Amino acid sequence: QVQLVESGGGLVQAGGSLRLSCAASGRTIGNYDAAWFRQAPGKEREFVAVVRWSGSNTYYADSGKGRFSISRDIAKNTVSLQMNSLKPEDTAVYYCAARWGPHIYSGHDTSSTYAYWGQGTQVTVTS
Repeated sequence: QVQLVESGGGLVQAGGSLRLSCAASGRTIGNYDAAWFRQAPGKEREFVAVVRWSGSNTYYADSGKGRFSISRDIAKNTVSLQMNSLKPEDTAVYYCAARWGPHIYSGHDTSSTYAYWGQGTQVTVTS
């Protein structure tokens, strides 16, 4: 079992930055794909970014390319999402998610493939 706890959300003006953190416990994240998803009011949960279990590959949704950066710290067992140049449309609850990584080669952007989820952290971007 992997337990995930997000932090770092808040209220920021458009053009600003936030850094979200996800603290994992129970297992080392070194064997898990770790991703961020988000869900805005009235919308479905959508993929934001993922770092593969090997640490060598990251993938981003088009909405965040060039603005968001995902990283992980194995020693601290954390995953972070640096968000720059934030826009009002980035407003959502952001969720950290994890799934067993080795030998899994697809579906990294699909929420149903992730078994472990945090409780979410609210990000609000004002214009």
